[in-house]
Amino acid sequence: MFNEKDKLDDPVHLETTSNDSALDDNDSIESTQTGGVTWLISMTVSLGGFLFGYDTGVISAVLVSLGTDLDGRVLSSNEQELITSLTSGGALVGAVLAGLIADRYGRKPPMYLACVVFIAGSVIQAASFSLAQMSVGRFIVGLGVGSAAMIIPLYIGELAPAKYRGRMIAFDNMSVTLGQLVSYAFGAGFTEVNHGWRYMVGIGAVPAFILGALLHLCPESPRQLLAHGHGEKAASVLRQTYPNATEQQLSAKINLIQYSINETRDATAGRGMGWVFKQLFCVGTNRRPLICACVVMAISQLGGFNTLMYYSSTLFALVGFNKPVAVSIVVGGTNFIFTLLNMLVIDRVGRRKILLWTVSGMAISLVVAAVAFHFIPISSDLVLQASSVSWAGILVLVTIIFYVAFFASGCATIGWVGTELLPLQVRALGTMVNTVTCWGCNIIIASTFLSMMKSMTPSGAFGFYAGQEHASGIGVRGVFGRFRCAESEAVAEGVDGTEEDGGPDDA
Repeated sequence: MFNEKDKLDDPVHLETTSNDSALDDNDSIESTQTGGVTWLISMTVSLGGFLFGYDTGVISAVLVSLGTDLDGRVLSSNEQELITSLTSGGALVGAVLAGLIADRYGRKPPMYLACVVFIAGSVIQAASFSLAQMSVGRFIVGLGVGSAAMIIPLYIGELAPAKYRGRMIAFDNMSVTLGQLVSYAFGAGFTEVNHGWRYMVGIGAVPAFILGALLHLCPESPRQLLAHGHGEKAASVLRQTYPNATEQQLSAKINLIQYSINETRDATAGRGMGWVFKQLFCVGTNRRPLICACVVMAISQLGGFNTLMYYSSTLFALVGFNKPVAVSIVVGGTNFIFTLLNMLVIDRVGRRKILLWTVSGMAISLVVAAVAFHFIPISSDLVLQASSVSWAGILVLVTIIFYVAFFASGCATIGWVGTELLPLQVRALGTMVNTVTCWGCNIIIASTFLSMMKSMTPSGAFGFYAGQEHASGIGVRGVFGRFRCAESEAVAEGVDGTEEDGGPDDA
């Protein structure tokens, strides 16, 4: 009878296992049925994605509900941009810290930490009576957002079978959009309530409590268990993931993961971070995937999508809708539905095709919105000079719905799975660079959108974003053509670290 512990503890066995045979067994294990427990675990940790979406989306309704509750006065545009962008700033810091903690202690500790800061940030916001207090609360919530955005896709990717990896990671993104949709719904419900914005932000603590309570039921990822010497636990998790696999297939899977861990340790032994930087930025086979991942991420953020998530209620009030928060629910619903569709087709159609199709649609939608804004009488201080919504205002809503549909179908998910393209040796640093790209771009758009609309007019601001999307379409074709970026499915074990082209040494 196969003894899992003997094989895991025998380094000679690990080193002498035929790589070709192991790859064949690994391919065959991927064709077996996936355990329902794996899907359940993915759904559970995706509560972190829900929190990500809720806490970034709720600010839309909060901005139009604050009134004079902070410092006894109405916040200026710059102050609204401040409390909005501070969440992105916190997310940047949180993502980096979560990555460092995850590499040293595993994937679950930063998820627990994210729950704690989500709760703390929600309580501080709900109890705020000044701009300074609100700013601190938004930054702390941002720490949780960044941790969730960094760790949860990584955890799911290390746990998921290769054939469902894209779909399971997309499920986390769908949870983000569900969180945004729920935040708009709660916003609409509490807008007319006295100090209702306090309930909006305070409710964010509830899912964090639930996630924290359920996390102890979720295992550590097999890769992290093996990296810390827990071979039997890793085998147990893999048996849940592949319940119909033979012991030989499970052994091959474990050996491949362990082989990749050993290869990485050998390659980086005695070498500092400077060597890793050099490998990432100076070696072409590493630099090309990094450029692809970061370009896709920048495209997904700089197109201005998150300005709609943060300022949709402000925007719809500007074009004349009497209940702008309720109208935002339509946008959130569109985002959720098309993210769900993306999750169902991403592994069949392929990321590259989806991205190329949707970027052009986003650009066209923004052009039409820019033209529509030209026919809406809005003063330089962003006050509507009309008593009701016009045909142009309705057209703005329609084009925004189309824009969101295109975004959710492509850039939303692909921006986060792009790091699958990175070789294992430099994946941690590359993922960090990609994350910094994401939140850095987010800070830019969150802190400038209202100011842009004032200085350039809403029509000019949307025209600017339309031009940016058009340039992104050209850039995406150039990057994928020039650098021949592979589909991330082509990296058979992109998260486990065993690559079809021979592994880390090929870099």
